[in-house]
Amino acid sequence: MIEKFEIMITPFQCMRTIHVYLPDNYNESQEQYPVIYMFDGHNLFSDYDATYGKSLNMEKFLNQYSQKMIVVGIECNHEENRRLIEYCPYYVNHSLLGEIKGEGDQLIKWIVYELKPYIDEHYRTDISRDATMIAGCSMGGLMALYAVSCYNRYFSKAACLSPSIGVGFELLKKDAQDSQMDENTKIFMSWGSDESRNKTGLAYATSRYLELSYLYTNKNVKTYPYLYVHGKHNEESWGQQLQIFMDYLWN
Repeated sequence: MIEKFEIMITPFQCMRTIHVYLPDNYNESQEQYPVIYMFDGHNLFSDYDATYGKSLNMEKFLNQYSQKMIVVGIECNHEENRRLIEYCPYYVNHSLLGEIKGEGDQLIKWIVYELKPYIDEHYRTDISRDATMIAGCSMGGLMALYAVSCYNRYFSKAACLSPSIGVGFELLKKDAQDSQMDENTKIFMSWGSDESRNKTGLAYATSRYLELSYLYTNKNVKTYPYLYVHGKHNEESWGQQLQIFMDYLWN
């Protein structure tokens, strides 16, 4: 079942909708559940709420999945280019996107220091690091990579679907190299073969994902770099990977 509530994102001084998935037997049990924090919460469960009319269909998947958990979906800011700014953890001058004064670090801090304590207080959660995951698609995937690198003491797992690593790639690499990361960390990174315009573009993108995977592996972090054949940069392709990344990260 899905619950929704409004909450203040204090660093941005604006209200935001949170979508919470609870297992069907939540009200009948006393179990404490693992938690996944996910970006673009409006695109997770309902085609009606989804930006482009197609969600990841996570509710249906989770209802039949063996591991029962809570998913906390955080809506993005839908105004103009605010999503890009909030979901970028760096200050960058991008060749195509221009100057981005990223506010992603403020958003991650809010998740860690305000949203997570709120969720832990109001829902029966397993508050441990081992039971806490972060995930996202596209710019949300970039944020998940940043969070698991720089706030690793809170997140033991990350699912990064088609993460926009081209936005601040050198800074992302530096964080992967410099951050203190627990060996008990798992990262799933995927990219679709049809996201690139040609084979040269695909080879270049693949080399970057593998470079990041290598940096994490050097820190004894477990990674799963996954090329999704015929995968596109959309919810349809990302939703088809649910079983793959959930099985890897939770088993």
